[in-house]
Amino acid sequence: MFGGLGFMVNGHMAIAVSREGGILGRCDPDDTESILSRTHTAPMVMRGRDLAGWFRVDADGVGTKRQLRGWMELCSRYVAQLPPKH
Repeated sequence: MFGGLGFMVNGHMAIAVSREGGILGRCDPDDTESILSRTHTAPMVMRGRDLAGWFRVDADGVGTKRQLRGWMELCSRYVAQLPPKH
């Protein structure tokens, strides 16, 4: 989908490295707005529109192992609930 390095859980992309620095993350679409209220986050925009259930975190928001781990856990926890892709 993004043409870069991504990490999958049960066939679903959970998190990916952004070529612009930082990461792209996946979340419950209902949680998108609250995640976007956090520091260093922005909407994931594709073809001119915001994608619910996806967000960006800039490089300053993943500068430490602790920061990155938090985003990885959030994204992995959500996609682990989705039915596996075969």
